[in-house]
Amino acid sequence: MQSISFDRHRFPPVVIRQAVWLYFRFTLSFRDIEEMLAERGIDVSYETVRCWTLKFGQLFARNLRRSRPCSGRWNLDEMVVRIRGRHMYLWRAVDDEGEVLDVLVQRRRNKAAASKLLRKLLKNQGIRPETITTDKLASYGAAMKGLGLVDRHIRGGIPLNNRAENSHLPIRRRERKMQRFKSQGSAQRFLSIHAAIHNHFNVQRHLISRPTLRRFRTDAKAAWTAATMAT
Repeated sequence: MQSISFDRHRFPPVVIRQAVWLYFRFTLSFRDIEEMLAERGIDVSYETVRCWTLKFGQLFARNLRRSRPCSGRWNLDEMVVRIRGRHMYLWRAVDDEGEVLDVLVQRRRNKAAASKLLRKLLKNQGIRPETITTDKLASYGAAMKGLGLVDRHIRGGIPLNNRAENSHLPIRRRERKMQRFKSQGSAQRFLSIHAAIHNHFNVQRHLISRPTLRRFRTDAKAAWTAATMAT
């Protein structure tokens, strides 16, 4: 894991880690976090919290992604996001358990955009998948053909691609809380960090027993501490 330095910061690392965790883990604004910290006797401005999320969020997310195992079953989908009055497309890839593998905000919904997502996945995951499930958008088939993945492509509607469809729900909640994304770059940065942290703490509590949930939460917290440890 990449070492993280908290030098030249007035607040201790534990406060910075907590603020970043609160912002990306829950549907909170910077002002919400400012008030929550103030309630605990920590006087920090919401602008400082914003700077912490920009600086440390990507570092924490990178370490968390490196600790996650690669998946061989991908589900791809795209959704419309409105940024500064323009329709853009959020391309997402999730595995067979609903964990987000990668996100990519693009202006188009065509073969080139689908190919860019697939190339990014192949590079970051480091494996060729067993299956790639998509909806019936023709751009996926054209991109698969160009990358030699046609034999792994499963094309279907919503029943086959529910994993990817449902993965959009947390993003819609955050989009409303943030009153829409402000730019393509800021949306890409936020969604990449959010995906890594959401994956890490999403233990799917409705599928497991209470003792197992406690163990999963303990393991997730320990891994978070290791990924955000100060040098």
